[in-house]
Amino acid sequence: MEKSKGEKTKNHIITKAAPIFNVKGISGTSVEEVLHAAKVTRGCLYSHFETKEDLAHASVDYMLQVLSDHRDHVLNKQQTAKGKIFAFMELEKNPLQSIFEGGCPLINLAAEADDTLPLINKKIRKYMDQLIEMLTGILEDGIRAGEFSEELIPEEYAMMMFDSLRGANVMCCVKNSTKPMQLVIKGFKRMLESYCLTPGIKTV
Repeated sequence: MEKSKGEKTKNHIITKAAPIFNVKGISGTSVEEVLHAAKVTRGCLYSHFETKEDLAHASVDYMLQVLSDHRDHVLNKQQTAKGKIFAFMELEKNPLQSIFEGGCPLINLAAEADDTLPLINKKIRKYMDQLIEMLTGILEDGIRAGEFSEELIPEEYAMMMFDSLRGANVMCCVKNSTKPMQLVIKGFKRMLESYCLTPGIKTV
C-alpha cells in the first residue's frame, strides 16, 4: 500500500533527524537543526511529533530497524551457523565507515541514554538483549547441526564476542584505526574455529 503524503513527510523528517541525533546526541540537537536538514516548517514538524523527544524516539526506532534489516540481509545469505557468525563479525570490521554518520548508534545512544533518557535506554537494552539471544541461537543451531563441539557455550561466546566488538569499535574511533577491530575479529574467528567439527565449511 502506498504511503500517504503525511506518512512520507513524517518518514522524511525522521530520516533527516536520525543522523543529527547520532552525531550530536539527543540533548545536543536543536529543533532548528532538524528543521534545516528536513527543510520543513516548525508547524509541519509539530504536526507529526508533539515534542523533540517524540521525534528522538522515532529516530532511534528507525536507526535500530535499519541496523537490524542490514544485519539480517547479510546473515541470511549464509547457510551455516559458522558462516552467519563470521558474517556478523565482518559487519563490524570497519567502525570508521558506519551506516550512519557519527558511528555506531548503539554505542552513541547507550552512552547518552544511560542516566538521562531511560525510555531510550530501555530500547537500546532490549535491542542488545535480542541480538545476544539471536547470536546464541545461531551457535546452538550449529551445535545441533554438528558444526560445533558441545564444549562451546553459546551464550558465553555470544556475549564475549558482542562486548569485545563494541569495545573495539570505541578504540578504533579513538585511534582512527581499524586495527583493534581486526585483531578482535581475528581472535574470535580463531576461537570459534577451535570448536568446529566441520572445518571445511566455506564461510565469508
